[in-house]
Amino acid sequence: MENQYALMAMGFVNALSPMSIVIMIASVTMGIIIGCMPGLSAAMGVALLLPLTFGMEPSAGLIMLGGIYCGAIFGGSISAILIHTPGTPASAATALDGYAMTLKGKAGKALATACIASFWGGLLSCISLYFFAPPLAKLAMEFGSPEYFWLSLFGLTIIAGINTDSMILGLMSGAFGLVLSTIGMDPMQGVERFMFGQDSLYNGINITCALIGLFSMSQAFILAEKAIVKRAKAAKFSDRIMLSLQEMKRITPTVLRSWIIGNIIGILPGAGASIACFLGYNEAKRFSKHPEEFGHGSIEGVAGSEAANNAVTGGSLIPTLTLGIPGESVTAVLMGGLIIHGLQPGPELFTKYAPMTYTFFGGFVVIQFFMLIIGLIGCRLFAKIARVSDAILIPSIFVLCVVGSFAINNSAFDVKVMFVFGIIGYLMRKCNMNTAAVVLALILGPLGEKGLRRSLSLSGGDTSILLSTNICKILLALCLLSLLSPFVMKFFKKEKKADEAVLAEEDKEIDEASKKNEMK
Repeated sequence: MENQYALMAMGFVNALSPMSIVIMIASVTMGIIIGCMPGLSAAMGVALLLPLTFGMEPSAGLIMLGGIYCGAIFGGSISAILIHTPGTPASAATALDGYAMTLKGKAGKALATACIASFWGGLLSCISLYFFAPPLAKLAMEFGSPEYFWLSLFGLTIIAGINTDSMILGLMSGAFGLVLSTIGMDPMQGVERFMFGQDSLYNGINITCALIGLFSMSQAFILAEKAIVKRAKAAKFSDRIMLSLQEMKRITPTVLRSWIIGNIIGILPGAGASIACFLGYNEAKRFSKHPEEFGHGSIEGVAGSEAANNAVTGGSLIPTLTLGIPGESVTAVLMGGLIIHGLQPGPELFTKYAPMTYTFFGGFVVIQFFMLIIGLIGCRLFAKIARVSDAILIPSIFVLCVVGSFAINNSAFDVKVMFVFGIIGYLMRKCNMNTAAVVLALILGPLGEKGLRRSLSLSGGDTSILLSTNICKILLALCLLSLLSPFVMKFFKKEKKADEAVLAEEDKEIDEASKKNEMK
């Protein structure tokens, strides 16, 4: 325990180095800019900027990706509040009361509430990251080849089953990713598999190219096929971006409640921040002393949504770092970044690479403070960025995708792979299939294949080795439960759809109020 506290202290010292501070400021700012532009997402931002981390130390690279992640989740609230268009799906519930406050001339107060609630939600989630991750990592040290096979299968069934409206389509997405993961040299026998004479595929498909194509280039294609969208003019505001002590006391219970909700949702693989924001909003309304204010400009509604979606960030990193099971699509991209830096999620991150891991943890804490400062100071500037039209956004994404893919190995072949995955991602989105499941299968597929084949090799082909330990049996049970989980998640999605229906009704009321204000 003393050694763990020493690692925590050393991690904070390393995270406060001048270079790390510069990286945090830059990454949080980039994340907020990405988040406040409707049409982009946190996963897309992390995938686009992942190539920038290749020349960095692993801890610095992870800190940068963490800053983009946290900044983008908060940034979505800026456009939700000012132009009634959530920058990311995680801020959909924020628009319910945030824009209503803007119409009342309280945009500054709404932005302050979102920023402060995001800060506390993210900061408190670091507590669970510090104290839950090491015990889980110790448990992972008991894993052998059979356990890793079941673990990879569990990860695939979870994210494939939950993150789509159809479990069949989700499992098909995962199976497609598994097929793609077999491209390259056989890990056991060293023979070529599905390389089609391309030596560049010797090590399999480049995960970064796949990430950029599936998340970023596919989004550019989707934006390009529609009419060019010019964003609504962001509301001008002159009120102070600050909360009074009384208002802080009022939102405190809501923030604490949403922190717990967001953390639990984050730890559960596949649920994500978009579900957490609606659950946080619902519970804020349920426990509020003034429920009649919700939908008409309640700071508790804004705080409930924003604290919950930012609490997901720390929670989702726990299964990602300890077991290699991403909590959502953003952490799937982060996990790809780990592997690119030569780090395999699991016990080694807390033993062999413990200094690097705790430096990232320390940086993740400090990132929350920079997010608060940059958010409060820069909200007026970010409000203008939220107006960027698709005419600028589409070519910018296109250029970043091409440059980022080429920069990996200075290879035109990687750019071709990225374009292929961009087309695949576009078609998958059109068919309502799950691109995150493909990425996860590319990452977990080789791990599961090695676990299965080594287990059968050790046992002489006896399949009973796959159920030889209690951990194997528990993981098998979890796999079966994960296949049933979509039916449980339907309950949460029904609540989310109900809130979206309320949002649609309030849109009409807000539009009418806006027209009246313009007439005046």
